[in-house]
Amino acid sequence: MADHATPNLPARDFDATAKFYGALGFEQGWRDDGWMILERGELMLEFFHWPDLDPLTSSFSCCLRLDDIDTLYAAAMAAGVPEASTGHPRLHPASIEASGMRIACLVDPDGTLLRLVQNP
Repeated sequence: MADHATPNLPARDFDATAKFYGALGFEQGWRDDGWMILERGELMLEFFHWPDLDPLTSSFSCCLRLDDIDTLYAAAMAAGVPEASTGHPRLHPASIEASGMRIACLVDPDGTLLRLVQNP
C-alpha cells in the first residue's frame, strides 16, 4: 500500500452518518462506540463520535482528491443532497479555481466541508 492520509472527521450520530454516506456509495468497514470507518473503493473516511458538535460552527474540512469528482457528485445529487449556499447537507458545483484545479464541495449533515478535488 502506498503512503496515504485518512481524514478523521466528527460525527454526532454514527447511524445517521453511515446512512448519509451510505447513500453516496460508502460502506461501513469498522465501527465501535467511538470510531467508525467508511470506505468507497480506495477512498476511506474515519469518524470519531462527537455528540455535542454544532454543525453551524463546525470548522472541520478535508480534501478528497479523486480521479472522477463527477461520479461522487452525481451520487450525492441522486441521494437528494441539494445544490445550495446554506444548510446541511449541501453541494456546490465544480468550478475551476484560481489554482487551475477543478473543485466541487460537499457539506455533510455535521457541517464538515469535503472539497472534491479533480486529480490531474
